[in-house]
Amino acid sequence: MRRAKLAVLMALGLALPAVSQAATVDSVRLWAAPDHARLVFDLSEPAKAEVFALDSPSRLVIDLADSDLQAKMDDLPLEGSAISAVRTGVREGDDLRVVLELSRDIEPRHFNLAPNEEYGHRLVVDLEYPGESAVENPIDPIESMIREQEIAAKRASTKAKALGKAPEETSVVEQAEPHPRRDIIIAVDAGHGGEDTGAVGPGGTREKDVVLEISQRLAARINAVEGFKAVLIRDGDYYLGLRQRTRLAREQKVDFFVSIHADAFTSPRPQGSSVFALSQRGATSETAQWLADSENRSDLIGGVDGNLSLRDKDQVLRGVLLDLTMTATLNDSLTIGGQVLDQLGRINHLHKSRVEQAGFVVLKSPDIPSLLVETGFISNPTEEERLATPSHQESLAKAIFGGVRKHFERHPPPASLLAWQRDHDRRPGSDEYRIQQGDTLSAIASRHNVPVGRLRQANELNGDVIRVGQVLHIPES
Repeated sequence: MRRAKLAVLMALGLALPAVSQAATVDSVRLWAAPDHARLVFDLSEPAKAEVFALDSPSRLVIDLADSDLQAKMDDLPLEGSAISAVRTGVREGDDLRVVLELSRDIEPRHFNLAPNEEYGHRLVVDLEYPGESAVENPIDPIESMIREQEIAAKRASTKAKALGKAPEETSVVEQAEPHPRRDIIIAVDAGHGGEDTGAVGPGGTREKDVVLEISQRLAARINAVEGFKAVLIRDGDYYLGLRQRTRLAREQKVDFFVSIHADAFTSPRPQGSSVFALSQRGATSETAQWLADSENRSDLIGGVDGNLSLRDKDQVLRGVLLDLTMTATLNDSLTIGGQVLDQLGRINHLHKSRVEQAGFVVLKSPDIPSLLVETGFISNPTEEERLATPSHQESLAKAIFGGVRKHFERHPPPASLLAWQRDHDRRPGSDEYRIQQGDTLSAIASRHNVPVGRLRQANELNGDVIRVGQVLHIPES
């Protein structure tokens, strides 16, 4: 009898680890991005989830086994997301059902996350929007075509150098005529975002909020100068993976990538701005990764459209091509970094007086000059207060763009408006105008004090249809 009881107890004891506790949903968080929305359920315990879509009307159903809802769902920020309404209910006695009513087509995916320093168990549900760009204003098709031509010429030159040939011995895409006068495209990347708050200052200021403000101010400054265009990699409170940020920059065919951050330390004493470029060691390891990754073997070398295949090249030539590209990119990064650091030193204390180098993932694109700017120490109470001040944010944005602009005015890409102005001694406001996003023929005529009919006649236009990138001759008023 005693043995029988012991056997029963042992059986119960062995069964205990398999019995899971009921999970409670303590909070639910939602972030909306241009190409997706992310819904995060904060759980007291891990919970088995089943996610599936229903049609007529379009809905996404999330079933959480043996779970109880303690969070409020009626105050989720649905604006800007694919979710128009949220309903919840109990299913089969113990399970929680969440129904998302949808206003657009989605492709759902979900996964569980283990606890970390900031959060406990989480269920993440991503609603991805097929065909949507992850950036608010993607590159114009005309700009894209011009960039592809310029990139192909640069790639051919790099290949010729690797083969020990003169550039003219390889096929180079001829520059479009008349001169393209394209914008110089700057990717502005606000670090962190969404569930990733970044560092938090002693006064509660969150890095993700401060750097987004600075980035938006920087983008506005870039867009205000003719010949430059900003691409905001993150323009809202949502998270993007580090590799995704550089991938987006490549898709937008940018000339330069700058990632904005705010530093932190365990002590409140450190202060000042820092500028980082990729380290040589980081560049070397990235080259090795690209060569080892089968996906990248037919990807980019000195270009951004993936047309250059390395499948017919031996491993040594691949290494030489990548090394040349990474070296040129790193040199440009350091040069631009020096200009940015000089400008930052005029408005803020510098934590380091030279461009630092480190292996940050967002700096590892082999063909795009990139910098990471630590605008200040959010862990320093005085600097935290300044970082949250609009006037200081504006000063930082002005300094960063000042350094970038100075570099590109000295070394403009050959197909850019700045290169054309340099070669033809032209300045904004001359007798030609390149059409920007949002321009209309009547607005251009009014701006230059010229009748619309005369502007049409001077440019042999039959109507008022114009396109971004088109160059108009402005007759004398």
